[in-house]
Amino acid sequence: MLIQAPTPSPTSTFLIHQPLFPRSASLNVSRVNGVMNTWSSRRELSRRMVVSAADDQSNSTANSERKRKVVEHICLLKTKENLTDEEEKDMLDYLYTTQYQMRGIVAISLGRISEENLENYTHAVYMRFQIKEDLAKFYENPFYLGVLKKHVMPYCHGLINVDYEAEVEDDILPIFRKGEEFNYGVEFVLLISFVDDAFGVPVQHALASLARLTHGFPSLIVQSTQGLNCNPGNKEFTHGVVIRFRSLEAFEIFVGSSEYKEF
Repeated sequence: MLIQAPTPSPTSTFLIHQPLFPRSASLNVSRVNGVMNTWSSRRELSRRMVVSAADDQSNSTANSERKRKVVEHICLLKTKENLTDEEEKDMLDYLYTTQYQMRGIVAISLGRISEENLENYTHAVYMRFQIKEDLAKFYENPFYLGVLKKHVMPYCHGLINVDYEAEVEDDILPIFRKGEEFNYGVEFVLLISFVDDAFGVPVQHALASLARLTHGFPSLIVQSTQGLNCNPGNKEFTHGVVIRFRSLEAFEIFVGSSEYKEF
């Protein structure tokens, strides 16, 4: 179920699905929480990503493109049950304006999560930064801290952050997630926690398999990124994945495909 974000606030709609794999999955995934899908709005600045596979064969095309490192930031919020439309608009508007108060944010989207999820997260914020130093400054920025204190935490009883470094095509449109193809679509966000014994070859194999899978659906997927969670305050998830789909229908085709089910 999709819920339209309040207007005229520059928000998106997020969709969270139940975990894709059981705790005892064959890939040694101890937990896969959340698939977060974002419905674009006209004022949204961005959303596009590309994953480079770890396999030489699947990378033959990707390696011909120049890549640029970026840093992805995901924040999930748990708002109070009686949150009013006015309070929601105030919270999201102030979060959105952080991009104008500091350097380094090259893309942003935010909005409601439209499906029930195990952790009861209600809203999500996505940002892209140019480098890790910009992300570190963001967390310490007085304006952002003030927004959290005055316009977010009064309405929330919990939040979680996941950050990871990834690569995208070294071109202005994919970096800033601009252009016609970014005006609409669905964002699929996957937060994964691998068990300790899986690190090394099993994790590399799992992520490479996912990269090959996303590269195999260019008609459905605009861009995808994945990476190791580098947020020191979050030990719950080890990796993050964001896949930009061209439409809700494209997302449904992908998750219903035999290739995805096999993965």
